[in-house]
Amino acid sequence: MNQQPSQAARGSEHTLLQIEIHEDPSSLLQRWNELAQLPGNSLHQSSAWCLAWYRSLGEKPLIVHGRDSNRTCFILPLIVSHLGPVRIARFPAGHFNNFNSGMMAEGFQPSSEETAALLESLKKAMGSHADVLILDAVSLEWQHKRHPFHAFPSIVHTNTSFQLPLFRSFEQTLAQVNAKRRRKKFRVQVRRIEEAGGYEVHTPSSITEQHALLDLFFKQKHERFQAAGLPDVFQSSAVRNFFHALIDSPQTETEYALRLSALKLKAGGDGEVAAICGLSRAQGHVICQFGSIDERRVPDASPGELLFWHMIEDACASGAEIFDFGMGDQAYKRSWCPVETTHHDLIVPLTAKGRLASLAHRGFIRLKTGIKQNKGLYRLVQKLRAKSTTPDQAA
Repeated sequence: MNQQPSQAARGSEHTLLQIEIHEDPSSLLQRWNELAQLPGNSLHQSSAWCLAWYRSLGEKPLIVHGRDSNRTCFILPLIVSHLGPVRIARFPAGHFNNFNSGMMAEGFQPSSEETAALLESLKKAMGSHADVLILDAVSLEWQHKRHPFHAFPSIVHTNTSFQLPLFRSFEQTLAQVNAKRRRKKFRVQVRRIEEAGGYEVHTPSSITEQHALLDLFFKQKHERFQAAGLPDVFQSSAVRNFFHALIDSPQTETEYALRLSALKLKAGGDGEVAAICGLSRAQGHVICQFGSIDERRVPDASPGELLFWHMIEDACASGAEIFDFGMGDQAYKRSWCPVETTHHDLIVPLTAKGRLASLAHRGFIRLKTGIKQNKGLYRLVQKLRAKSTTPDQAA
């Protein structure tokens, strides 16, 4: 462990901030879990999520701990990857994360001068471990609160995310997205699926059934990717082990790293699974991590969207505040969500090599954004990537 002092803030107080680097997560576990309970801190930087990634992928933890003399101000769980000779520190799990924040203490909000000092301290403390720090997809403002690192050097992230605010009343929730049209569509979906024998929504209570449903999701998703000529991002056995590990992590009704639900057709005895979704929850924040459908079963009933209806209705009844459809622009997300959130990549060069890498990253993000805005070119790139991707590279 090493440390570097910096002038940072706790509210309006000027205090001496120490930057410590830890390679053993257990030394910070208690404080890490305490920060995870605060609103605005992402489940994707929780110990359950990150430890599952470290263990499943075999990647070495690098934990940045910012503290003053009295308390922890922030914790950044990171991994270090290599792009040629450049060492890049970033959050674990990469594009499987739908909302990143780091772990921030309540009231920690450094001024511009203190931010400059903090950046210098990060360079001194982290320079022997990495060349550049890239905190991907961080919302600079979330729930009307500024992120403590909002003044860090940054560039707009390639993707936005989509959220549906929730109310105890499902009717009030639907009113945000044209309730009349939504209910009409729901009735049509139900009628069509009832004609095929009816359905039920099943959220297995046993861990064994949860694991079986996850394996079925992987199968459905692989078939969908294959049919579209796209790379299967879940194909790596290490990535699959990661999601299985999330199911095994401790959970409560309002705190769980991953829980799967299925829409099952009643026809055929035990029923056939037409759609699956995987949700995470940190108190009032529900995040849809993934979804899949079996296109052979009642496709005209849109079983995936029907499953979302029930998941959102359940989330309202359980007191959740946000249903987050995560990163990536899809028509079904826009149909459900009145809120679109812009994210930024925070880029901190730590060495001379890192300064060049940060310029390259900015250029790459601009190029990637341009490609995504051209649908034909983006689809071509995806197909080329699918042809060149092996199972272990899919992660």
